[in-house]
Amino acid sequence: MRPTDVQRLTVAEAVDRYAEMVRAKCSTGALAPATAEVYARDVHTFAELAGPGRVLDDLTGEDVDEVLLRFARKPDGRRSGGAARPGSRGDGAVQSAASQARFRRSVSALFRHAVVAGWVQLNPMAAATVRPRHRGGLRAERRALTAEQAGGLVGAARELAERPVGAGRDGGRADQRTELRDALVVLLLAAVGPRVSELTRANAEDFFVNGGVRYWRIFGKGGRTRDVPLPRPVAEVLDAYLADGRPLLDRGREPKALLLSWRGRRLARGDVQAVIDRVQARVDPEHRRTVTPHGLRHTTATHLLAAATDMDAVRRVLGHADLSTLGRYRDELPGELEAAMRVHPLLGRVQTAE
Repeated sequence: MRPTDVQRLTVAEAVDRYAEMVRAKCSTGALAPATAEVYARDVHTFAELAGPGRVLDDLTGEDVDEVLLRFARKPDGRRSGGAARPGSRGDGAVQSAASQARFRRSVSALFRHAVVAGWVQLNPMAAATVRPRHRGGLRAERRALTAEQAGGLVGAARELAERPVGAGRDGGRADQRTELRDALVVLLLAAVGPRVSELTRANAEDFFVNGGVRYWRIFGKGGRTRDVPLPRPVAEVLDAYLADGRPLLDRGREPKALLLSWRGRRLARGDVQAVIDRVQARVDPEHRRTVTPHGLRHTTATHLLAAATDMDAVRRVLGHADLSTLGRYRDELPGELEAAMRVHPLLGRVQTAE
């Protein structure tokens, strides 16, 4: 018999209450705002896929399995067109294994809270059988850009930064000019590999000089901070933006924010992809490939590690608490093993056998 204290909430009602609770945790510091938004977004997606009008307590493990499978096949809205990735399996799954695992964790957290809150009698996740595909193996689509692709993007950003300050973009108003800002966004993402939330939260005062070197004090996950030195070309663009670019965009609304929209608002997470795409359009088509902000984070890790940069230094640049996390932030590079064996630490520079 069903306990009398179980509330017969619809999925939509339960999700709304849960999302409100999750966002409230931001005020206590229990959750970072970006993390809370991810949880809230995932559970609202769950409600959409499960049926918002259904009663939460009526969902079974089979129902949850169906939702997880439907999510796996849901087009990834971050990629234009949402089409299946080239070379993917024929089951139509277009969400990455990481996205599927994150979504499953979000749904599990919802039902754990539902048990405590008395919204369900039994947790249906205990009977769910669908698991995200394991990491590893061949990837249908590279996340990290190759050296040529990354070089093309960085080169386009540097060229954009060198354009003289004058008329606005496309002959528009000078106070709407965003070229220096766009160049800085791409260079910071490609050279330092911050999380997009770390980039958009950055304030101008977070950048300082120590011993003649420009540093960025990044406020990361879990309240941790890290001071990352900026390569000189990136520091030069930063200084140019602070001197000439940001004052044009400043409307007095966001006195601290580093990156401003032409309306003078702090740049939002969704704006960053548009900036990357705009700079990417200036790259030679042969070296152009669509990439997300997170893909540039992968690019940073991949090329720093391929250049034999100390693993702990790369961990500190990216802001990871554990070295083991680095494995998911690097991709294999064509010819990487051959290049490594040509400069063997025990044999010196050698030629590999044909």
